[in-house]
Amino acid sequence: MNALIKPIISEKMTLATEKYNRYGFVVNRKATKTQIKKEVEDIYGVKVVRINTLIQRGKSTSRYTKAGMITGQKNTFKKAYVFVDKEDKIDFFSNI
Repeated sequence: MNALIKPIISEKMTLATEKYNRYGFVVNRKATKTQIKKEVEDIYGVKVVRINTLIQRGKSTSRYTKAGMITGQKNTFKKAYVFVDKEDKIDFFSNI
């Protein structure tokens, strides 16, 4: 089972990376902290200090169109904030 789905790359997460050495990932809903830690250490070659996980609830959305109001629901997903050692860095853009 792949625990990691994709990294979170946003302005807010980039600032947290620079300040706290914390990286965000969207992960599989069934993945545990130990599975996430093992996979991050294997893929990126860093030492993980700790992990915080949360389940981001899907938000309801609505928009107005010619046909009337359309309502929907965004997907629920799990996030993991990974704190790595001070000497380690993860470069997401090295493969581009």
